[in-house]
Amino acid sequence: MAVAVVVPIVLLTASPWWLLLALVGVLAAWMAFTRIGRQSWSVTQVGIATIPQRLGSSSVVVVGIAGVVGVLVALLAMGAGFAATLQETGTDDTVIVMRAGAQTEINSVVDHDTAVLVTQAPQVLKNAQGRPIASPELVVVAALAKKSTGLDANVEVRGVGERAWDLRPNLKIIAGRKFKPGLRELLVGKGAVGQFKDLDVGSTLKLNGQVWTIVGAFDSGDAHNSELWGDTDVVGSTYRRGSSTTSIILRLTEAGAFDALKATLASDPRIKVDVSTTRDYYNKQSENLAQIIRVLGTTVGTIMAIGAIFGALNTMYAAVAARAREIATLRAIGFRGLPVIVSVLLETMLLAILGGALGAALAWAIFDNYTASTLGANFSQVVFAFNVSPALLWSGLKWALAIGFIGGLFPAVRAARLPVTVGLREL
Repeated sequence: MAVAVVVPIVLLTASPWWLLLALVGVLAAWMAFTRIGRQSWSVTQVGIATIPQRLGSSSVVVVGIAGVVGVLVALLAMGAGFAATLQETGTDDTVIVMRAGAQTEINSVVDHDTAVLVTQAPQVLKNAQGRPIASPELVVVAALAKKSTGLDANVEVRGVGERAWDLRPNLKIIAGRKFKPGLRELLVGKGAVGQFKDLDVGSTLKLNGQVWTIVGAFDSGDAHNSELWGDTDVVGSTYRRGSSTTSIILRLTEAGAFDALKATLASDPRIKVDVSTTRDYYNKQSENLAQIIRVLGTTVGTIMAIGAIFGALNTMYAAVAARAREIATLRAIGFRGLPVIVSVLLETMLLAILGGALGAALAWAIFDNYTASTLGANFSQVVFAFNVSPALLWSGLKWALAIGFIGGLFPAVRAARLPVTVGLREL
C-alpha cells in the first residue's frame, strides 16, 4: 500500500505534462482494448452518473481542492513575480562596485578617490567624448505614506550621475522631464507612483527637511520602478553624505571583460571593493525572499491539502457505502476488484481536476499582474507584479491530481475488498 501511494504521487507531482499525457493515453488504450479495462470504464460511467445525486458531498471535494490550488498558485506567483522583477534588473555588461564586504548598497560606502580610480580602469567603456560611462550612486531610504493604508513605508531614493541614462537605456520618461543636475528635483518610478501618496508630477516632497519638486516619472520595467531618482551630489548634501557614494555602476567594453576588471581592481592596493555584474547582484537580492515565499506557499498548501484529502476520503467512503450493493452485484456477476478500484479513483480524480481547474482559474483571474510591494534587501519597498505563469497553473493541477489520488485510493481499496455477501445484504 505504501508503494501504491508513494510511486503514483511522485509521478503525478514530478512528471512533465507530456509524460502525464502519455500515461493518460496508455490508460485510455487499456480501457478500450482489454476486457478488464472495458469493465473499469463501465463501472466508472455508473459512478460518474451518480455524482448529481451526491452533489453536496462532491462539491466539498471540488471546493476544498480549489482552495488548495488557488492559495498555492497565488503564493508561488508572488515569489515568481518578485524574483522576475529583480532578475530583469541589470545586465551582463554593466557592473556594480561596492565597499568590500557589503551585501547591499544601503550598507556600502565608496569614497570619492576610490570612485575616480575605479572609473579609470581600462575595461570601462568610454563615450564619444572619451569619458567613462559610469554613474556614482547614493542610495538612501525615506518614509512615505502608502496609498493602500496611509501608513508610512520605506521607499528607496537613488542619487544618480549624469551617465545613469547611458547605463539603463531601457528606462523611459513617461511623464514630465528628467531632473536637472544641481537642483532638488526628483524623477519617480512608475511602481512608486502607484504605491505611494503625493508623487504626481508637479507636486513637492519633503525629504530630510528639504523640499523637492517632482518633475517627471519613468518606467524601467524592473526594480528601479520602485525608486525615486535625483542628482547624486544633491542627495548627498541633503543627507549629509559629503562626496561619498554607496556604489558605482559601470559599463564594460564587453561582457567578457568582467574577469579582467575584477583582476584589475583586486591588484590595486588603494582599492578595497567588491565587484559583480548588475545581473548577478539583483539575482542574489531575490533569492532569499523568493525561497522563503516558495517554502511558505508549499507549507500552507500542504496543510490545506491534508484537509482536502480528508474531505475527499469522507466523500468517497460515503459514495462507496451508498453503492455497496451495486458493487457487490457487479462482483457477483464476474467483475474483478481492479475495475472497482479504477472506477473510484477516476471518479475522485475527475472531481479533483474540476477543483484544480477552478482554483487555477480563480488565481489567474484575481492575481495575474496584480501589483504589490514588499520589503527588499535595502529595507525599502520593491513594487512587483504577481506572475501566474502556465508552469505554476500546471503545478497547481498536479497538486489537485495528487490530492484526488490519495483521497480516492483508500475508499477504492475498501470497495474492492468488500465481501460480496456483505455487500448484497446492504440496503
